[in-house]
Amino acid sequence: MKFLNNMLPQHELTFNDVFMVPSLSDVESRMDVDLTPPDGVGATFPLVVSNMNAVSGRRMAESVARRGGIAILPQDMPDNELKKSIDYVKSRHKIYETPLTLTVNDRLQDALNIIHKRSHGAIVIVDEHNKPIGIFTEKDAVDKDRFAQITEAMTPSVFSFVEGTSLGEMHNELSERNLRFAPIVDNKGVLIGAITKRGTVRSKMFTPALDAKGRLMIGAAIGINGDVAAKAARALELGVDVLVVDTAHGHQKKMISAVKTVKAINPKVPIVAGNIVTAKAAQDLLDAGADILKVGVGPGAMCTTRMMTGVGRPQFSALLECAEVARKAGKQIWADGGVRYPRDVALALAAGSASVMVGSWLAGTHESVSDTFTDESGRLYKVNFGMASKRAVTSRTSKQDEFVIAQKELFQEGISKSRMYIDPEHPGVEDIIDQIAAGVRSSMTYAGARSISEFHDKAIVGIQSGAGFAEGKALDSSWS
Repeated sequence: MKFLNNMLPQHELTFNDVFMVPSLSDVESRMDVDLTPPDGVGATFPLVVSNMNAVSGRRMAESVARRGGIAILPQDMPDNELKKSIDYVKSRHKIYETPLTLTVNDRLQDALNIIHKRSHGAIVIVDEHNKPIGIFTEKDAVDKDRFAQITEAMTPSVFSFVEGTSLGEMHNELSERNLRFAPIVDNKGVLIGAITKRGTVRSKMFTPALDAKGRLMIGAAIGINGDVAAKAARALELGVDVLVVDTAHGHQKKMISAVKTVKAINPKVPIVAGNIVTAKAAQDLLDAGADILKVGVGPGAMCTTRMMTGVGRPQFSALLECAEVARKAGKQIWADGGVRYPRDVALALAAGSASVMVGSWLAGTHESVSDTFTDESGRLYKVNFGMASKRAVTSRTSKQDEFVIAQKELFQEGISKSRMYIDPEHPGVEDIIDQIAAGVRSSMTYAGARSISEFHDKAIVGIQSGAGFAEGKALDSSWS
């Protein structure tokens, strides 16, 4: 990356402080752009779901992996839950989505309790042989008793596709029938998946992130306390595709020791370590054996570290510095935190990131871990919280002595409860992926880059004032 007119910054930069200028380009189409991250993880799209308890779980992981990204499971998941989540994601279909299902014995309230777990907007009602016999959508509940049998509210006629039908055929058939959702069945009529009209297009445009056995990919985080070797070995045994050694302050001797310990296990999967923001920290973690550096201290939407401690660094400058160190060592970085728009993802990649970690931006989607609530005006929302907040600390230390827990709760650096509203126009994680893909592809064509590695070299960035950033925002109403 180069600065416009070679004007090097005299101060630290956030994403809002910078902009990209268009360059002479021979990239004729956005579809000529390859978004495969150059970090060797195996993903095909530069999105990593942050290991936040309220965000990253099995529904999120399978949905993102199907579109080429990868989710990192939180570090404090109980062992049995970690195993169930990994096994679940590895068993999901790489093209067909996982349907929500109920039986004839369930009630309408049961359907309303789960319908917001996914973005399909539909539930498949199945018989005792797991064959579809009805479809339920939220509008079917209007003026119905919440305790009525689901059979009284569902649409009994079910149109299904047989496994193996081409994406084009499914899209055209759904269009002709004016449907947006359909179950997928095998040749015996047993339910095996689901597809949406938009999903047929996404499955054509995105390449799923698959492991060597053709299964969806997933990662997991471990902390630097306790038996690091045992935790790492267990995660690797369960089949994670990337291992994140994670702590808020990654430039400490305990982290360096933890990375060396994990590296000594000789894992074949990449090791990610962080969080850091300086060249010295980057070099120390690379020397310890890290393959990828996780960069970012304080830019996250749920993080209060900078306001509590004064510690951190503006994210764009941190990425530039750490990426240069990693590049010299033949390694890569992940940008962790501070992205709120597709432009921020593009700028993080331009600064040298191989992938971008996203947390709070995805918290208000159907696939995030949190339950769905309704506010006083009827709007749907989910609750998000920071991983250094009192809520997260209490969860992590629940098995410790009460007095120790009380002490640790005094040192919180995050928001414990934030409402993340579900956008009715873009309610799912795949909607956000669509936005990111569109923005980044376009940004790379402006730079004349066909790959993320080329983007690192060809992007030209300038520095702007707050007014310059405001000028770039669209208006949702007139200014008069």
